[in-house]
Amino acid sequence: MRRPAAGRKDRDKFVSGKTKQNAVKSMVLTDAEGRVLFCSPVRPGSCADITQARQLGLVKLLADGPFMEILADAGYQGMGAQTGGRVVTPPHRKFKKNAPAWYEERYELQRKAHSSRRIRVEHGIAHLKNWRSLARHLGRRDT
Repeated sequence: MRRPAAGRKDRDKFVSGKTKQNAVKSMVLTDAEGRVLFCSPVRPGSCADITQARQLGLVKLLADGPFMEILADAGYQGMGAQTGGRVVTPPHRKFKKNAPAWYEERYELQRKAHSSRRIRVEHGIAHLKNWRSLARHLGRRDT
């Protein structure tokens, strides 16, 4: 990804996180088998996942469209309420400290169940990343 040189205008849009690394972000949708269905245009990485989904119109599309279940990561927490339950995220941790033992067990079971269902999505994203890195390694300009 081409970025403005250090010290230039708008350079900070491409800097993300505590380590101040250069980052870009895109949203990827896959089917249940992990095949890539959609990959959004690349944007600077300093944008939250849920904000990017709203800007792309995904929230409105899901809320108004036919019912389908979207398995998302924790970056989309709260989007399920905005889309009528169509977006399923990992469980939210209710207790930060001193959680009852039964709650911890239930939380872990729910988290693992979500992760097991979502693993094919992660494989599809990894496949896309591997293809892009291979193309970059071979010197292709269109990646």
